[in-house]
Amino acid sequence: MNRECIIEMKGIVKDFFIGTDHELHIIKNIDLKIIKGEFVSVIGISGSGKTTLMNIIGALDRPTAGTYVLDGIPISDMSDNELSDIRNRKIGFVFQTFNLIPRNTALKNIELPMLYAGMDKKKRTERARELLDLVGIGDRMDHMPSELSGGEKQRVAIARALANDPAIILADEPTGSLDSQTGHLVMDLFHKIHKAEGKTIILITHNKDLAAETQRIISLKDGVITGMKCNTAGYERKMAEGEGLCF
Repeated sequence: MNRECIIEMKGIVKDFFIGTDHELHIIKNIDLKIIKGEFVSVIGISGSGKTTLMNIIGALDRPTAGTYVLDGIPISDMSDNELSDIRNRKIGFVFQTFNLIPRNTALKNIELPMLYAGMDKKKRTERARELLDLVGIGDRMDHMPSELSGGEKQRVAIARALANDPAIILADEPTGSLDSQTGHLVMDLFHKIHKAEGKTIILITHNKDLAAETQRIISLKDGVITGMKCNTAGYERKMAEGEGLCF
């Protein structure tokens, strides 16, 4: 595998069994490669399989068949504990519904992944403060989620996703609960992080306008990748010339 690939999937299938002789084929023989530092979107309508694919990418679920290598680590046959460790170290999640702990302040919500990773209190508090400043709400660190606007909650969620310095940010409809203006502000923040941190960002969305802001759009329909589109001429040229990329 080319070392520039952070994700390489081959022949990924996901079936769900709903009773004797009843089987749902959700993901159908998908091959997918994503480059380190790439900002890509996976777009599709409801029922296209994008959430199932996201769960497999995020090591939240296992494929029925196929192989998956994440940042050089084959994870298809890992135990549940090993997958949990991979998620905590390698992937930062941002969800549509924020998933903040209601009884914790913004600061404590961001500290939580670092607590699970075994970081001492002083270091995780310093890191959480830095991340709140990065996302532009350092003055809201002592506020509870109920005291934050939707956009502020999502900024906390993005800061939490960055807590353990993951290789990948996986964002599932991160603007879906926000108005369009706030949603674009959140996308601006993703662009800032992508530029400043060099993170690989995978955006799961049904919104074509948001997808158009990413470097590459991967279209999904009925569990099959139906197309890929580059959004910048320079990026398309690099792919075509194979400048160390994994295509």
